[in-house]
Amino acid sequence: MKQILQNLSNGETSLVDVPSPKNLPGHVLIASRRTLVSAGTERMLVDFGKAGWIEKARQQPDKVRMVINKVKTDGLAPTVEAVRSKLDLPLPMGYCNVGTVLESGAPGFAAGDLVVSNGNHAEVVRVPGNLVARVPDGVTEDSAVFAVLGAIGLQGIRLLRPTLGENVVVTGLGLIGLLCVQLLRANGCRVLGIDPDPGRCELAAGFGAEVVNLSSGQDPLAAAERFSRGNGVDGVLITASTKSNDPVHQAANMCRKRGRIVLVGVVGLNLSRDDFYKKELSFQVSASYGPGRYDPEYEEKGRDYPIGFVRWTEQRNFEAVLDMMASGALDTTPLISSRYPIDKGAEAYAGLNRPGTLGIVIDYPERSREIGAGERSVALQPAREGGSTKGEPRVAFLGAGNYGSRVLMPAFRKHGAVLETVVSSSGVSGVHHGRKSGFSKAVSDEGLVWADENINTVVIATRHNLHAEQVEQALQAGKHVFVEKPLAISAEELGRIRNARSTPGTGILMVGFNRRFAPHIRKMKELLDNRSAPAGFIMTVNAGEIPAEHWTQDRRIGGGRIVGEACHFIDLMRHLAGSPIQSWQAIGMGDSGSGGIRDDKASITLSFKDGSFGTVHYLANGDKSFPKERIELFCNGGILQLDNFRCLTGFGWPGFKRMKLRTQDKGQDAAVAAFLDAVRSGGPAPIPFEEIDEVSGITIAIADSLVATAQ
Repeated sequence: MKQILQNLSNGETSLVDVPSPKNLPGHVLIASRRTLVSAGTERMLVDFGKAGWIEKARQQPDKVRMVINKVKTDGLAPTVEAVRSKLDLPLPMGYCNVGTVLESGAPGFAAGDLVVSNGNHAEVVRVPGNLVARVPDGVTEDSAVFAVLGAIGLQGIRLLRPTLGENVVVTGLGLIGLLCVQLLRANGCRVLGIDPDPGRCELAAGFGAEVVNLSSGQDPLAAAERFSRGNGVDGVLITASTKSNDPVHQAANMCRKRGRIVLVGVVGLNLSRDDFYKKELSFQVSASYGPGRYDPEYEEKGRDYPIGFVRWTEQRNFEAVLDMMASGALDTTPLISSRYPIDKGAEAYAGLNRPGTLGIVIDYPERSREIGAGERSVALQPAREGGSTKGEPRVAFLGAGNYGSRVLMPAFRKHGAVLETVVSSSGVSGVHHGRKSGFSKAVSDEGLVWADENINTVVIATRHNLHAEQVEQALQAGKHVFVEKPLAISAEELGRIRNARSTPGTGILMVGFNRRFAPHIRKMKELLDNRSAPAGFIMTVNAGEIPAEHWTQDRRIGGGRIVGEACHFIDLMRHLAGSPIQSWQAIGMGDSGSGGIRDDKASITLSFKDGSFGTVHYLANGDKSFPKERIELFCNGGILQLDNFRCLTGFGWPGFKRMKLRTQDKGQDAAVAAFLDAVRSGGPAPIPFEEIDEVSGITIAIADSLVATAQ
């Protein structure tokens, strides 16, 4: 299917063939009929992409600080690579979509329904149910496609809290501003619109507003004074897009005492205290479509807010705008300035900066409504001849995220694997990274991998909650499996994998415990081989804070950070000790009321059958200037200390003083090489399954105990 993508590294907008997405529970699969180019937001993205590195840095100073911190911990080269990779990934454009439901996994929608959503410019889109609303009878597709932009404006109006008869200024008469003029008029308000474009001022006047045409030299403050009969306006809605601080300063001067200002657009925010102090003005920034925005519980998991407590959510704002259209109170016909078929969709962006441009509508052909499972695969290069042969790894990747694309794909390619298929849920990242890495095709349905006899090896780099089921299915299909940690996030999942692996004829199973294969760890293991006494280990992990709402913190999706990341260090200590774990203890840091999470601030002590013991201090409350990973080993009167997988130092260790690398090496490349060697030779697996099972089971038990203690 066709989809419009934007490259943030160079500003190029392109029309790309990508696999049609597969529907998910709680989501709706929609065949697009119309989409609307949001001139303000999408122009900003294009301009950002075309900007040079210095200008990009100026626009995002917070990201620059993150880059500097990463350089301190990981080094310059890995940081530059990470930034380039982030900017290189194409961004799906668009968020105003009207189409027909193909499949519904969300309550309230059925195949054939005409709906609006925040879906992208693509022939088929998959959208969470709470971001979809049914189009009422009598509302045309050309009108409905404006519903999402209308909801953005409506949410700003709700925050402004206008009452019948109040005087409200709308600064910026773009698409959202012109929709807001009509919504405010329908609410019984007197409206003053301000813009430098005469055509937009004329449209606002046609919708019942008084206007100030800045290009003609009119004074907006004097106009607002007359408009408010000398009292000052009750509220100002800023829907403009500019780097200047003037719109907020101007709004403050227009307002009466205790007036309200709401920002819907993007403007400079160097506020003057005097502007707000004397009048006791209120200022608020509106968050897009309304309550629920940026809340994964609402948007991704479909947990609606009770209407008795949150009357207007994102979805209910969509519905309210559509109702206004159905009643005739909202007219969008004059707002359409041009149309393009999807086959020429990329050309639409050339007109964004043309004078007079407002609504650019993209039309979709009838065939879009027939795209389904038949187009969930896209060829990236001519098919290779020959099927799977013994010893030749022919690989499918499940997941094309940051780690999979930046680390694992290059490693598998470097070590001679034949890259056949890449699977990504939306299709976009799979096509992009698939082309760069030399895959034969990109698909959006992993079922195509299980049935493909040409594929004998599967790499799983998806979200953690998917690992166990995908490992089970891959083993049952007779594939070799390399799964990025963790193997499973629950004891029940781990049990299912044990059962699947016990089936005769299953392939090699390896978990990406790459630190075992790092050069420094191999050296430490070599130095430990001749020890005559138990060893003591201290592993300090300066993990860094991750927001509580991030998917890795969700036990149902990421498993929490102990299962998702600390498993590396439990496995590493098990490997260095060379002895089974005999017992364990874990304690989490108490919550002092600051919202801390016990799962990412914990101390884990392991004891081994040979008498060795060690502690993993996994802490997310440290400073980034300290090494992210420090390993200390005490044995036979000597000490080994490893900092950040760059420098290993011996203290009193016979025959060893230092091993230092120019760049960090955590063993990912060597781990992949070992796995592929095992596939070619027929085994054994680089890490015995007994150790993988042991480490995985204990890690899950530790995480469960920390959660239970916290409760």
